[in-house]
Amino acid sequence: MSQLNSWLLSLFSVFHSAKTENLKWQQQHQHTQQQLKSAQILAEKALEIELKKRTVQLAHDIDLLTTENQTQLAMLKIKCQQDIKDYKQYLNSLDQLKLSIQKSYAHLPEAVAFTIHHHAKQLLNQMWEEENFQDKMQLEMQLLKFMTTVHEEARLFLEGNTIENLPEKTLALIQNKSH
Repeated sequence: MSQLNSWLLSLFSVFHSAKTENLKWQQQHQHTQQQLKSAQILAEKALEIELKKRTVQLAHDIDLLTTENQTQLAMLKIKCQQDIKDYKQYLNSLDQLKLSIQKSYAHLPEAVAFTIHHHAKQLLNQMWEEENFQDKMQLEMQLLKFMTTVHEEARLFLEGNTIENLPEKTLALIQNKSH
């Protein structure tokens, strides 16, 4: 039994020594451990503050983008509404053109007036759908020339200042466009 006691005493002594060494080490490094804990707490607080700042900045940036997008959307809607209004006015003008042709050339079949009207509408649609500014302007000038020619021929015919029974210049413009 004494050997067991001695073995237990020895084990207890080793355990006690280890605890004493651990306690000494803890005491020697307590200041460093406290500094590390304090540094960790400060770093976590700094990170938390930085995250809050970034969250606020991100929310601000999102608000700015939302406002910009809403403004752009509102402007686009206004532009589209104006485009629709302009397009309707063009169509009304083309309808008046058709009526003018029908009145001026009452002796012609309605198909002639519809063909001229249809051609003007095609020019309008091409112009409206064109993305390239230069091409759009060229198509607008073609439409303007076409409508001016139609009105001028109709006026001359009604005034009796022409011997033509057909809107020859207008039909020539249509024919040139189809080639």
